[in-house]
Amino acid sequence: MTADVSEFHYGLVTPIAAYLMACLGAVLALRCTTRSIGRGRGEKRFGWLALGAVSLGCGIWTMHFIAMIGFSVDGALVSYDAGRTVLSLVVCIAVVAGGVFLVGYRGSGPVTLGTAGVLTGLGVAAMHYLGMTAMDTGGTVHYDTALVVLSVLIAVVAATAALWAAVSISAVWATVGASLVMGAAVSTMHYTGMSAVSVHVVQAQAGGQSSTSLLAFLLVMLAGPVAALILAAAVVMFDPEVVGGRRDQTAAEAPAPAFPLPQQQPWPTTDRPHPLTDRRYTS
Repeated sequence: MTADVSEFHYGLVTPIAAYLMACLGAVLALRCTTRSIGRGRGEKRFGWLALGAVSLGCGIWTMHFIAMIGFSVDGALVSYDAGRTVLSLVVCIAVVAGGVFLVGYRGSGPVTLGTAGVLTGLGVAAMHYLGMTAMDTGGTVHYDTALVVLSVLIAVVAATAALWAAVSISAVWATVGASLVMGAAVSTMHYTGMSAVSVHVVQAQAGGQSSTSLLAFLLVMLAGPVAALILAAAVVMFDPEVVGGRRDQTAAEAPAPAFPLPQQQPWPTTDRPHPLTDRRYTS
């Protein structure tokens, strides 16, 4: 029989918390990518891009599994395979890193941005559905093909927009606004994909989503990515460029002095040597 499924077992708590985590990951990724722009190809630029990729990947993955806390199947006890759950996190960070580094080093040209957006969007969708394969409901999970395709398209568009914003927006408030839109796009992708799900169970079981062991498992899985986001937030907030409002400047970009300095003469005027014909000798 087809079981009744719900995405809001705990009401609006899980979708709101999931949306906020997606926004947090997005704003951190945008700020980190902004820090990398204009730098050389050295270690410091690599570090900011890597931190941005981890932030965005953890934000998307955390959004997914916080939302899954609210997922319930009537008459079935939901559980998750730990190995596939962790694998979905690794996949998410890896594909997001590919997109971030591609636009971080190659710029936001149409071809580069399109390639990076498709790669990242497909990776985010792969993370979502790989995470779904980790779920065990004691029955069979089926998907509506049209809604699955729609969720993948939303993921690609959201990823492309996120990467464009990462290299095109530098103002703080514009970054915050872009992260709110990106968080909404990622959440829309998730719930569109979940609306494609139907579960067929052979026999209803006692228990349900309120299982303490299920909640404990999901909270343990979330602990690492949430800690990574908090650490990334601390790095961004206490970065000297944020606190002091400074940017690294090369010698060519150094500002001109407020008052022009006088040109230095090779000798002071009074000490400049005179020609021999102008010298006067005293006896």
